[in-house]
Amino acid sequence: MDLKLKELSELLQVSEKTIYRWINDNKIPYFRINHQYRFKTDDINNWTIQNKYKIKIPIEEIDNKIEPITIENSLNNGGIFYNISGNDINTILENSVNIIKIPNTLTREVTLLNLKNREKMATTAVGNGIAFPHPRNPIVSDIADESLSICFLHKPIDYLALDNIKVHTLFIILSAKQTRHLQLISKLSHLCRQEEFIKLLKEQAIREDIIKYILNH
Repeated sequence: MDLKLKELSELLQVSEKTIYRWINDNKIPYFRINHQYRFKTDDINNWTIQNKYKIKIPIEEIDNKIEPITIENSLNNGGIFYNISGNDINTILENSVNIIKIPNTLTREVTLLNLKNREKMATTAVGNGIAFPHPRNPIVSDIADESLSICFLHKPIDYLALDNIKVHTLFIILSAKQTRHLQLISKLSHLCRQEEFIKLLKEQAIREDIIKYILNH
């Protein structure tokens, strides 16, 4: 899914003038179609991570009293799983999708295909031994079915990460809307920059300790 200038402005909650300035200064990734600016959601994904940009709750979600996306709620719909075996990205994804919770509106085959296709475009590794596998576009139809699954690998694998650190933990993200996906990515990115949390992941801490840390931060 590609975003138009107005959509990106609403998502980031900045003026279109600000985005034009970022474009002129080459501070945000973009491309052009028929002289109009467009923004790839995956590029904006990476941009928010690299720039530590916190996505805010869209005004229309507040007005409509839609429950904000949170790590805790998403994790309750997903889960925490240990000792995922595999020596390569595809095998790791296959074994993870076989055990995580999948909404009734999806099949494991469709979920896996979307995750694999996204990895073909570019790695979802974000550094520090962590990856955020997700479909390129939302595949969940209902906000109530959005989920986050933490999958600890039996042994770290090469995930083509830019920092060359092998990945030991996957955060598999299944969202219903692109805005909510980016909100969750923003929250996770903030959490995964904290040394104490990274240590919990490396040690494959028990569920209670992980949830406790998330709730307190």
